[in-house]
Amino acid sequence: MLREIPANDARLAAALAAEGLPTADLGGAGQRFFTWESDEGSVVAHCGWEGRGADRLLRSLVVAPGERGKGLAIRIVSALEHLALADGASRLWLLTTSAGPVFDRLGWRRAARADAPDEIAASAEFRGFCPDSALCMVRDLGA
Repeated sequence: MLREIPANDARLAAALAAEGLPTADLGGAGQRFFTWESDEGSVVAHCGWEGRGADRLLRSLVVAPGERGKGLAIRIVSALEHLALADGASRLWLLTTSAGPVFDRLGWRRAARADAPDEIAASAEFRGFCPDSALCMVRDLGA
């Protein structure tokens, strides 16, 4: 189950750093982060988004190594999509260097980075944290 956490959560920063994901901008405006807890109550994943309008940037999806390959990412992304929709989002965007096939299976579509709206393109991930070679993807939440 998803549970909201503060951006300065030490376990979030450690999990992101361990996967080589950005941590320098944690706590920026419009960011919301979540943990996914197992049935036993242990934290097994982290994820988040940033933005406040119709378009949000999904970021920082990390599943603990021992929990990978069990379909957890699918459940987390689905829950995050529903939560974002309820919060007023219409679309989620992301950049990834390795998880394109996972998001393909989840119904996300590949997009040109230049097609991202200004508020998404202005994020630190688009401006420099993610390499130009990162795949850009989008999900229409009403679909």
